[in-house]
Amino acid sequence: MPLAAVVFDFDGVLADSEPLHLRAFQAALEPHGRHLDKQTYFDRYLGFDDVGAFRAVARDQHWSISDAELSALVSAKSHHFSTLTAAGEALFPGAAECVRRIAAEVPIAIASGALGGEIEALLDATGLRPLFRTIVAAGDTSQSKPAPDPYLEAVARLRPLVTEPKGRFVAIEDSYWGITSAQSAGLRCLGVAQTYPASALTAADAVVASIADVDLALLRRLAVQ
Repeated sequence: MPLAAVVFDFDGVLADSEPLHLRAFQAALEPHGRHLDKQTYFDRYLGFDDVGAFRAVARDQHWSISDAELSALVSAKSHHFSTLTAAGEALFPGAAECVRRIAAEVPIAIASGALGGEIEALLDATGLRPLFRTIVAAGDTSQSKPAPDPYLEAVARLRPLVTEPKGRFVAIEDSYWGITSAQSAGLRCLGVAQTYPASALTAADAVVASIADVDLALLRRLAVQ
């Protein structure tokens, strides 16, 4: 089969956690008298990891923060996010089934800007963690998306298990930043219109409405184009 491996983004692709991330960011910023509204978050900061998002918020709000303050903000946001996710299921409908059917055929991995502990906790709760060969999370690379580094790292970790060219790897993404990252790393990319409309994902090699619509036949077609 031409399809060599599949690398999933996490937030917005498997986990319907972006609203929870927003609430956690808001809770971390509130003690500092800073506000982050939903529209601004989705328009400006969704593609960043936590460090990048806080730095961007500080820059845009003309707010000078030290490295120690930044670290404290990241820790506070992580605490709030963990509290929110503990309250219930966070995966998109059909996400678990999609992971299982793809993992039964080819190696799978994650390349995400989310914190590793957050990803691990959600996957452990659903029993999916053993299916992923590796997880590249925030802090695992020197640059985050839209730079290619997270996907290059995921491919490197899958070697030598997977020896096929990167063009036979398919990434699954939900944002322009993620699509740019995957394609810059040499992977094919399937967009899922769960966070943004399909019209915002036209840079992807193909687009589907949801993770439940992803099947192996489509991924194999992308891998040989």
